[in-house]
Amino acid sequence: MTETSYLSSVRASYDAVAVDYARLLSAELATRPLDRAMLAAFAEYVRADDGGRAVADLGCGPGRVTAHLDGLGVRAFGVDLSPAMVAVARRTYPGLRFEVGSMAALDVADGVLGGVLAWYSTVHTPPSELPAVFAEFARVLAPGGHLLIAFKAGDDRIRLDHAYGHPVDLDVYRTPPRLIAELLAGAGLTEVARLVREADADEKSPQGFLLARKG
Repeated sequence: MTETSYLSSVRASYDAVAVDYARLLSAELATRPLDRAMLAAFAEYVRADDGGRAVADLGCGPGRVTAHLDGLGVRAFGVDLSPAMVAVARRTYPGLRFEVGSMAALDVADGVLGGVLAWYSTVHTPPSELPAVFAEFARVLAPGGHLLIAFKAGDDRIRLDHAYGHPVDLDVYRTPPRLIAELLAGAGLTEVARLVREADADEKSPQGFLLARKG
């Protein structure tokens, strides 16, 4: 898969799995207290900085984490590359806003967001493309705004031809936490905290979480 074609493959793959993905992962956060703790810390930072600014959940999928953020008291909306995922999110959470779009080219003005969440949404992005994506995150964040990124920790690439009961065409990149921190710093985002937890029973690698702030 070339870097120029990966977005179309990601869109098509997630369009195919959207309904089953939403069903299979609907209760995932309930069993992961450390994941919830990072989301709670992120939400608290956002509320403390400026509780009125919106938070974008980029790569929101079927909207479950967007809704979780809303429940934590932040004004969250979701953006996803997959129209089918956005359709599921809109049906499931009709009171929240979801849009089709690419996190690499957001239809958001400069410096207006209080927070950006990238919850495993960069795992299909080739590492060479991450600096541009992180620069886009920094562009839309207000000064003092926060980013929380969740990712698969490691240093390799996994090929997926089948997932969630459907054929897919996906590469999954495991990324070293130090590299994520370095690339975020290059985009003007300063690390606040990081967490790496070991894989749960249904996971194949450690999971990384990094909280950063725009200076």
